Amino acid sequence: MRNEAVIVDAVRSPMGKGKPGGALSEVHAVELLAQVLNGLVERNGVDPAMVEDILVGCVSQAGEHSGTPGRMAALAAGFPEHIPSTTIDRKCGSSQQAVHFAAQGIMAGAYRMTIAAGIESMSRVPMGSARIGQDPAGPSVSERYAPGLVGQGVSAELVSSRWNLGREELDAYAARSHQRAAEHRENGWFEREIIPIQTPNGVVSQDESIRPTTTPEGLAELKPAFVNDDIGKRFPEIDWKITAGNSSQITDGASALLIMDRALAEELGLKPLARFVAFDVIADDPLMMLTAPIPATRRALEKAGMTAADIDHFEVNEAFAPVPMAWQKEYGVDDARLNPCGGAIALGHPLGASGARLMTTMLHALERNGGRYGLQTMCEAGGMANATIIERLN
Repeated sequence: MRNEAVIVDAVRSPMGKGKPGGALSEVHAVELLAQVLNGLVERNGVDPAMVEDILVGCVSQAGEHSGTPGRMAALAAGFPEHIPSTTIDRKCGSSQQAVHFAAQGIMAGAYRMTIAAGIESMSRVPMGSARIGQDPAGPSVSERYAPGLVGQGVSAELVSSRWNLGREELDAYAARSHQRAAEHRENGWFEREIIPIQTPNGVVSQDESIRPTTTPEGLAELKPAFVNDDIGKRFPEIDWKITAGNSSQITDGASALLIMDRALAEELGLKPLARFVAFDVIADDPLMMLTAPIPATRRALEKAGMTAADIDHFEVNEAFAPVPMAWQKEYGVDDARLNPCGGAIALGHPLGASGARLMTTMLHALERNGGRYGLQTMCEAGGMANATIIERLN
């Protein structure tokens, strides 16, 4: 009989704008993650010496992210020196994959207590820092997909075209993301999941990225962000509509989940919040790039013996508005169950931290609303996606 992996707690930092002057931009990336790790163990009364591994998602593994940030953060947090860490890169799904590996390690008997986390300080380590001046695909991939793969913004345009998503629909969805996130902030519904962060300018305890006054009409004034002459000639059929307003925001953030063997949690007198029901990871067309959440969802539901009707809360990462919208067209899920707390368009997308951030938000929303099952999925560069189903306990 395999061990049962459970989530005892899940926390995150506030989201800061990922640019100089952002609320978290003066905090070293290691210090940001260290404060989240400390907050996680302190509020659960856990001896950090019992943590057997810290698995950390991070995409831009350069600069302040380059020294195995989970290891440095554990040392910065004052954890015992024997605790190791590793860094995981599955692009935007990096910390969701960290959650998978942590839970699977417990199920296999390799661990009893772990932390799965994510970090991305995009103001201090800009996106793409690890590959400046380099071609990450290489000549064989470029030849196979001649005249070459495209950036995610162009892929978002291709998704919009395939699913017949109009500019008005995209902007309305984006405005709703801000409205939902603003409602949650105003009602204090994010407070339980946020660890306040000490910065040189004071304590930051709320998300900086939410714009409550965002309207579809205001977003309609923004120009498409990803078209240029060469791309326009290659895809003359595209009616360009992806803008900064209906895309995710560049942000700084960290997130972490305390995951352990259920028997150990009970021994320690801790109340597990959720258990893992199913995992999936799959890849799809690398040119479309953003469509793999669709088959990942199908496979996760099949593994669980469930249908979309059984799920109370869906988190489909809002890398761009057409990602959850195309997914929704495939599954027919009502608006109320899809990203009900707002998503990355409002809360931001700190790359390697986003997977654990979505899981944190989903778990606390299930707790607050009394829901039972949640499903999370994320598109990832190269055409990949993870999907996870959890069941809230008690």
